[in-house]
Amino acid sequence: MLVNCGMLKRLLIFILLGMMSNAVFSADEKDKVGKPSPKQVEITGKDIVSQCDNKYPGEDQKSQLSITLTDKSGNERKTVYLRLWKDMKGVDDIFDKMVLFTMYPPDAKGAGFMRWAYNDGSAKSAEQWIYLPVLRKIRRVSVRDLSDSFLGSDLTYGDISYRSIDADDHQLARIDKDRNKNEYFVVVSTPNEDDPQYSKKISWYAKTPDLKECVKVRVDYFDNKDAFLKRQLLKWQKVNDAWVWDRVFVQNVQTFHKSFFEVEKVKINSGLKEAWFTERRLKQGIK
Repeated sequence: MLVNCGMLKRLLIFILLGMMSNAVFSADEKDKVGKPSPKQVEITGKDIVSQCDNKYPGEDQKSQLSITLTDKSGNERKTVYLRLWKDMKGVDDIFDKMVLFTMYPPDAKGAGFMRWAYNDGSAKSAEQWIYLPVLRKIRRVSVRDLSDSFLGSDLTYGDISYRSIDADDHQLARIDKDRNKNEYFVVVSTPNEDDPQYSKKISWYAKTPDLKECVKVRVDYFDNKDAFLKRQLLKWQKVNDAWVWDRVFVQNVQTFHKSFFEVEKVKINSGLKEAWFTERRLKQGIK
């Protein structure tokens, strides 16, 4: 069987992430949640989530985002975007803005997607627009539910949206160690709302001397019936002082669908103007 370079590259990355999974996750350990030892009481689960999840993303970002989706039969679909993102600092109740211009495949080139997210607790829901060149029209797309899939991937809009730290109860369950004796905080986050998207999430954070360097490397999601739903593996890159995804792999263990995210050519704090995040610019595309 012939394997092209792109397939080989993704295969090697999947193998690498699989090795990472086995290393960080000798934790499968039947996903037992134990109690922290007395030495661990100095730091709480909330402390870890506050420091390790809320990394500085920059004032704005420009990058190339590739998303490869693989179904249970092994069929792949890859899309490449120019991604622009800007922190709106809560002005006019807007948390951030993002636009995606499709670069690949050729038959989708020129299509655009824009999202404005509002502050946590806002009465407004996120607003989204898409532009399809074949129709030469911009359409507003409503987000019916945060559990809706983000661009057909195994992540939802809720997964990629800001979530208040107080929306969940965070408990430090234990500290895991991999084969290389690297240590990881294991935190169980249980939602406080009545009808949550997940019954709980279990997250692994790299244990570092300074929590400012701590990042999340794995998340196990459990559906509202408390059944294991999907696993996310994360690798990060630090650009200047900002933390940005490098490679992220997500697998739904119930449907066997997989999503692979790759972020390249990252530029931080390049001074993106708000004019990029308008319907007019979405229609104009990359020029």
